[in-house]
Amino acid sequence: MRTTKLTALVAALTAGTVLAACSGGTNASDSGSKTLTIASVDQGSVEDVVAAFKKANPGVEVRLTTSGADQYQQQIRTKLSSGTAPDVMSVWPGNGNPGATYVLAEPGYLLDLSGRPWARKLPDAVKTVAQYEGKTYNAVFGLNGIGAVYNQDALDKAGLTPPGTWSELLDFCRDAAAKKTPAFALGNQDNWVTQTVLYSLVATTVYGPDRDFDKKMQDGRATFAKSAWATALAKYEEMEKTGCFQKSPLSTSYEASQELAASGKTLGIVQGNWIVSLLKSKSPKGKFTLKALPATDDPGGFLMPAAAGAGYGVNAKAKNKELALKFVDFVMSPEGMNVFTGKQGSLPSLPDTGHAADPALSELTTFINDDRTVPFMDQLWPNAKVQQTMLSGLQEIFSGQTNAAAVLKDMDTDYRAGA
Repeated sequence: MRTTKLTALVAALTAGTVLAACSGGTNASDSGSKTLTIASVDQGSVEDVVAAFKKANPGVEVRLTTSGADQYQQQIRTKLSSGTAPDVMSVWPGNGNPGATYVLAEPGYLLDLSGRPWARKLPDAVKTVAQYEGKTYNAVFGLNGIGAVYNQDALDKAGLTPPGTWSELLDFCRDAAAKKTPAFALGNQDNWVTQTVLYSLVATTVYGPDRDFDKKMQDGRATFAKSAWATALAKYEEMEKTGCFQKSPLSTSYEASQELAASGKTLGIVQGNWIVSLLKSKSPKGKFTLKALPATDDPGGFLMPAAAGAGYGVNAKAKNKELALKFVDFVMSPEGMNVFTGKQGSLPSLPDTGHAADPALSELTTFINDDRTVPFMDQLWPNAKVQQTMLSGLQEIFSGQTNAAAVLKDMDTDYRAGA
């Protein structure tokens, strides 16, 4: 990817987080100088990075834990405040969830990384979401996008091709359902998953006609409830009613949704690019491709969500601070970054790493190069509560406990509460 276009994507991110895949705490009770404890959300990719780190540092022991993002976000502040958090932990950019940079740096839980050699090289907008009050706390190594990831073998077996418009998408879902192979796997049992389809639809319906929507929200000139967010949420519900997803998304976990898409029991999944490597690990001979999820009948107006992904922070009270710093420096080195982004199928946050993008991401790369991306929506929100209200609200919509209007109204209330 051209550096100028990478800068253009990064410059589009002006403040404040998602998505990511999985993590959990670990207890950092080991004080030995050769033992490092890590809790990560990068299940399926961090393992290779840890192996490369250990190879580069003979004699070092790493105790790694990974689990679900929901569990991680619920536990990380408690572990930090109680002194049981690991030396190194996953940290999301900005302010959008309980494990985000602003949320963890403000009470002093994270070590200032501003003096690390890679910190000054971060593009300006990545710095914005990796910093709190001008100091860098997050080693953001990759850029991610969200879209529809298709299983080519499953498409061939069904005799179908990826849809190019909203109308074609609904027909695609009907045809897939008729063949007893739902279009998309949806693991809404894990509440963070509920946002991926919505963000894909919001990118085009909200930001396609109005790139200044976030500024209008910040100025009080727009709301979720009285904007095209309502249109996007209605389309999400229409996809569900049309049969675009497997039965009982609320009973399907993120892990189970991967199995459905990898095995061809669905034709694909709407997720971040990080899912590609996970699907390939489950189906090594499979071919998977990420494309924009159609939200209108005007393909020329499609946008894709793309933003800085989760990085790594160092516990301010790390038992092994020196080794923790060595690990985040390795993550941000060309070697570590290429292992991570190569395994995840993401794009590096720093230029000149020699990284070759996965062919599965060619459309995402094109959208980035053409300046047709918008940040993950929650990265620009004033607090983490807005996202949590959205996620729980989406689960309640799928269970019939609430409606779209009520969820958007509650999001507006939380947004107006500010930081």
